[in-house]
Amino acid sequence: MRVMIWLKNLLPHSLLGRSLMIIVTPLILLQVVSAWIFYDRHWETISRRLNSAVAGEIASVIDNRRNFTGPNSESWIFYSAGQNLGLRIGFKPGDILSNLPKTTGASTVERQLGNALREQVRRPFRIDTGSNSREVRVKVQLPDGVMDVAVDRERLFSSTTYIFVLWMFGTSLVLFAVAMIFMRNQVRPIRRLAAAVDSFGKGRDVPDFKPEGATEIRRAAHAFNLMRRRIQRMMTQRTEMLAGVSHDLRTPLTRMKLQLAMLGDSAAAEELRIDLAEMEKMVEEYLAFARGEGMETVVASDIGDILSDVVSRARIKKSEIELKTEGDLTVPVRPNAFRRCVTNLVNNAIVYGGRVEVRARRVGNSVEITVDDDGPGIPADQREEVFKPFYRLDSARGPDTAGTGLGLTIARDVTHGHGGDLVLEDSPAGGARARIRLPV
Repeated sequence: MRVMIWLKNLLPHSLLGRSLMIIVTPLILLQVVSAWIFYDRHWETISRRLNSAVAGEIASVIDNRRNFTGPNSESWIFYSAGQNLGLRIGFKPGDILSNLPKTTGASTVERQLGNALREQVRRPFRIDTGSNSREVRVKVQLPDGVMDVAVDRERLFSSTTYIFVLWMFGTSLVLFAVAMIFMRNQVRPIRRLAAAVDSFGKGRDVPDFKPEGATEIRRAAHAFNLMRRRIQRMMTQRTEMLAGVSHDLRTPLTRMKLQLAMLGDSAAAEELRIDLAEMEKMVEEYLAFARGEGMETVVASDIGDILSDVVSRARIKKSEIELKTEGDLTVPVRPNAFRRCVTNLVNNAIVYGGRVEVRARRVGNSVEITVDDDGPGIPADQREEVFKPFYRLDSARGPDTAGTGLGLTIARDVTHGHGGDLVLEDSPAGGARARIRLPV
């Protein structure tokens, strides 16, 4: 399990990285297999034949020297080997090879040339591949001395190996560059679509963008455009309908106000005025909840200014309210909708708490707003329930804290409409804390 998790973390997470891995991995495996086959079947065979040929030439020189004795014959044999075979031969009469261990096998050239010399020369020898970078020296022990043979290094191995490797490496880089350019062009429309979906999910205006890329990506972009138009059309129709409903509801309420004004200041009239005021408040909150401020334009706003305005208005009702802001708090929001969201939270804190503290700060790529009070708090098992429409805690059903149960619902609806979230927690002051996180 740990190995699988480690491999999962090691693999690329982006579509571009995974696509390149899918393309590059078979390419690398193909080249490794090709290089292995080339090395095993071609390079080893060619190198073995080249070394065998050089060993055979050295053996031929030794045989000619043995069959044609004399200083003149030896000079002619060495001269002919140099002119026709490329072997530069010297001879040290009476010399004996050192008893140092043979160094054959340290490299491929030494190993293959040593095997060929043992098969064809069958005499003691030493191979020197390190003294000169351009040639290999072979010293062979003969009965009357040591024959020193210098042969060009190029004769002992095939240079096509390096050419083959360079061609493989070069073509791999070209193919990788082409694949990266192509995949970036294919991934770019997906990123644009993801950015458009993210912006639309945060309630921001998303202009139509031209579908690009593969057929599937174009279909997804076209489907998103259709979905966005349907949602905007639905929101427009809902707003227009609610505007009419608002007018129809307020007209009879206004007539009722006029009739109550003519009744005078009787006890019955006062009770009706209280009921009528409560009805107006309920209607306004119902309409605000259904409307959701969805048609307001999103603009870059300073959250600190909005909070300052809300707190200033709230201080009229309660003086013990404090505001703290830190850092740059500019966020694209619907100002009126967000002001209503914060106002609902502050009003709740004022109703149930004695002291209220509002704080806003920048946390990474988001702005965090907290509203704390020192009231009775909200039980942990009901912190999600209170966000349901018309839901009220038992403690909130008294005459002093009567409400419609839509304040927190509207606040969370507005927060979600901006791509953020609203949660309730325990406050360090002992009451409840409402925490808002808005993406920047």
